Amino acid sequence: MASETSAATNVDAVVIGAGITGMYQTYLLRKMGLLVQSFEAAPDVGGTWFWNRYPGCRLDTESYAYGYFSLAGIAPDWQWSERFAGQPELLRYARYAADKMEIRSSYRFNTKVVSAHYDESANQWRVALDDGTSVTSRFLISAVGPLSATRMPNIPGLDSFKGESFHSSRWPRDDSDGPKSVDFSGKRVGVIGTGATGVQIIPVVAKTAEQLYVFQRTPNWCTPLGNHELNPELTAELRGDPKTFMELLKSTPTAFPHARGLKKAKEDDVEQRNALFESLYSMPGYAIWLSGYRDVLTNKTSNQYLADFIAQKIRQRVHDPVVAEKLVPKNHAFGTRRVPMETNYYEVYNQANVHLVDIAESPIECVTPKGIRTEDGEIELDVIVFATGFDAVTGSFDRIDIRGKGGVSLRETWADGPVTYLGLQVTEFPNFYTLVGPHNGAAFCNIGVCGGLQVEWVTQMIGWMRKNDKTYAEPIESYQEKWTTRVYEDYAKTLLADTDGAWWVKTTEQPDGTVRRRALVYIGGAPEYRKFCEDVALAGYEGFDLR
Repeated sequence: MASETSAATNVDAVVIGAGITGMYQTYLLRKMGLLVQSFEAAPDVGGTWFWNRYPGCRLDTESYAYGYFSLAGIAPDWQWSERFAGQPELLRYARYAADKMEIRSSYRFNTKVVSAHYDESANQWRVALDDGTSVTSRFLISAVGPLSATRMPNIPGLDSFKGESFHSSRWPRDDSDGPKSVDFSGKRVGVIGTGATGVQIIPVVAKTAEQLYVFQRTPNWCTPLGNHELNPELTAELRGDPKTFMELLKSTPTAFPHARGLKKAKEDDVEQRNALFESLYSMPGYAIWLSGYRDVLTNKTSNQYLADFIAQKIRQRVHDPVVAEKLVPKNHAFGTRRVPMETNYYEVYNQANVHLVDIAESPIECVTPKGIRTEDGEIELDVIVFATGFDAVTGSFDRIDIRGKGGVSLRETWADGPVTYLGLQVTEFPNFYTLVGPHNGAAFCNIGVCGGLQVEWVTQMIGWMRKNDKTYAEPIESYQEKWTTRVYEDYAKTLLADTDGAWWVKTTEQPDGTVRRRALVYIGGAPEYRKFCEDVALAGYEGFDLR
């Protein structure tokens, strides 16, 4: 599509990404009167909902809570068909919102940003693209998404396999915006990975595959999604007035329609606890994770009460006690990794055509032309699905050569863990904003809502700078240090700090053999985060060097 800014080589702002956050940022900056050039590697808008088209892909956030464009009045007439919308509907929603905002003209699609270098003498960013062209801008805004840098496993022989293979985030697409139909009938299929994506794919594949082999390294605590159809009447009953509902979302720690109770687990007896857990387990969505006792993520005993309850549910649902035990996590507390929402996931292992391959006991040695070889021998396959996730949060930044003052590399600056101010800017990288990036209040949150609120704050700051004749914003190092320390200290107070393998933690081994865990997200709660940002703004953007 032709772009009104595509011929411009100098603009006010560059936005990277056409997911829901990038689209909204482009819209608000244009509305302010800025000349905006936005870039997207895909041929259209949608972000994660464009790329992730695997069978079973859907939201684990309530659709009517995720849909910020509806709640903000941009697309108020949109009616969700399911409580947890599937990928095709989510992509239609993103496209509909893009049409409402008329932002496609600001985008160059099928275009990757290769590098972004800050020019100190001109106070501009020079952005180089994969087609050999470049653009300069005053502001550089990243909306690349926390889960967009595809990660393939480091297994020898990946290219040798003669059958079909797919990564979940690069599934071939059909003309109806969904996953291209892959007929698993009569085929031997291997799925590597049992995280949130694998848990969605596996039940779909199991319906038709002749044999399904699930390669599991570490089990996760999975709980029922509880999806169902929606109509306008039920949506109104669940959500009520959009403005009131938005205020509710803004009041909860993660902008989900769930909030923790006031009690600690020890304040109830075993019957009361189990009654609460049973109630939450039967509710749709993340109620079991985000509601309940207030100390479930800070107290090991309280967490163990809930973990024991979920473990018993797994043992009840999986008939083979040996298989069931392999599906019960032993190395992390409940909720310290993302909790996959599932639909009949555990029942799959009762099917005769489904086999759990414990690669903790029998590691994968290599991929062969015929399948996958573990220490126990070769498993011949016709199809391999890699549900192996992403290099989370910082991975997408690492894939762009971003350099600030004096040529300092962002990748090297963050090598040992991110350092930021408010999770939105980095010292030595002036006028560079990282939406839904590390250490801000949107990555560990309902991104539909939190990303939108963050875009509005950034827009207000840029508007303030224009009004006050400021063209330069960079965090003061002491403020960055305080914010980063706060993020790491808050994280260390929770059970999350004892867990490896979650997408929101960066784990590195030090020269002395010790392991350092660095949080990639802010977990202090969305209301607290927004209050802090509001106070910074009210104090004239305290903590920023503004010129």
